[in-house]
Amino acid sequence: MSLKLQTYGTTLPRFPHVVIGRITSKLLEPRRDHVLIADQIEVPSALSGYAGVLTLERLEAERQRALEDAGVPTVFGVKGLDHLKDGDVVSLHPGGYVRTLYRVGSRHNALFATDRCNSFCLMCSQPPRPVDDRDRVHEHLRLLELIDPSTSELGITGGEPTLMKGDLLRIVERCKELLPETSLHILSNGRLFYYGSLARGLGLIGHPDLMIGVPLYSDLDFEHDFIVQAAGAFDETMIGLQNLGRFGVPVEIRVVIHRLTYGRLLDLAEFIYRNLSFAAHVALMGLEMMGFAVPNREELWIDPFEYREELRAATRFLAARGMRVSIYNHQLCIVPRDLWRFCRQSISDWKNDYLPECSGCLVRDSCGGFFSSSLQHGVSRHIAPVVFTADDV
Repeated sequence: MSLKLQTYGTTLPRFPHVVIGRITSKLLEPRRDHVLIADQIEVPSALSGYAGVLTLERLEAERQRALEDAGVPTVFGVKGLDHLKDGDVVSLHPGGYVRTLYRVGSRHNALFATDRCNSFCLMCSQPPRPVDDRDRVHEHLRLLELIDPSTSELGITGGEPTLMKGDLLRIVERCKELLPETSLHILSNGRLFYYGSLARGLGLIGHPDLMIGVPLYSDLDFEHDFIVQAAGAFDETMIGLQNLGRFGVPVEIRVVIHRLTYGRLLDLAEFIYRNLSFAAHVALMGLEMMGFAVPNREELWIDPFEYREELRAATRFLAARGMRVSIYNHQLCIVPRDLWRFCRQSISDWKNDYLPECSGCLVRDSCGGFFSSSLQHGVSRHIAPVVFTADDV
């Protein structure tokens, strides 16, 4: 079951800016970093000093006035708070929305850098919006101050994070300073690394555990450009990848497999080996049926069972040549068993789900499962529980 990462209520007072704080259910000192979850608000003046307050309670007019006098940003009458734990980080928005920005103990936390993008991929799961969100960097830097330093990994995604240019470098520098033990994974189309200064700046930061994940959809420039809907994108991406390699920034090549890409999967694997052998990782990924992939379903969707041999050939080719390769977003029951050792549980926990028939599968705990969105828009006809004895493995 996918997790809820946002809720909403009514705000008091009408605070003009986004408020970010770490969740607590206990009265704490100091308070400025914390958003208090309160079952009931008995004495509004006692809340003074908190970054914000959340409550399920629907407040009568007298206590609303008292809260306004206290001046603490409050969202009341919230539609559910069970998904929040002490240590999570949330943002309170003037319109009453409460968004979860960070979850304690999760391996799938990500900083959403920007809504903007310079590509328009046919299967984009997070369609870009042409908004001016450059000021959001202050929220990102505040979030980094509140994340638990013991967090094992953090993603940076969008939109296209490199559109932030120097602000992206500021964020990476701050991650190195505040979260030195946290691995950092940036998802980028790689096009702006065409300009060597951005790749050089990233390399000079010297983050100890950084990876840039860059998609490459074909070994043919016109096919890649068509999929990302941007002329010249293939050349920009390839030069960008070479620049990242030149300045010592580890890269991951990400290949989303769908009807337009599966036929040349082995050709692409050979191209990656010949031209991008410095890549630290290659991820062969199943399609997420969300965002633009839904209206483009007829052009993109193919049952993953139908490209089993193409997936096997590409995976084996890369692995045999010493490249680190993984299979993401696929179910074990539709992947050839000799490829299971390459399969990863890669779907973020907040959008990961399983079918009823998966309950009887002996390898369910090792299987990547499904995107929640795929249960409505694209599931293989060959899903079936795996039943075998130890002697079969």
